[in-house]
Amino acid sequence: MAPEHARLIISGRVQGVGYRAWFAREAERRGLTGWVRNRRDGSVEALVAVDAAILGDLVAACRQGPPAARVAEIEILAVGESDIALLAGFTVLPTA
Repeated sequence: MAPEHARLIISGRVQGVGYRAWFAREAERRGLTGWVRNRRDGSVEALVAVDAAILGDLVAACRQGPPAARVAEIEILAVGESDIALLAGFTVLPTA
């Protein structure tokens, strides 16, 4: 099955609690490519290439996050072709 691409916006208490590093470990453990970064509005954003069967599991894990996180909402957005052109491995990006 070919991977789908999903952009996740995770809000709540997700910055300053190790969420990006936790997400990167979870993505790598699942063999995903993409990136994760903090956003200036206090949320965390991730773009991942993921099989539909794994996406539900990833989102469920993201709802828990690392121990100090308190996830309020996860929004799943459409991804444009230009967004996925450069995906290779998994990267933690700077805040944008």
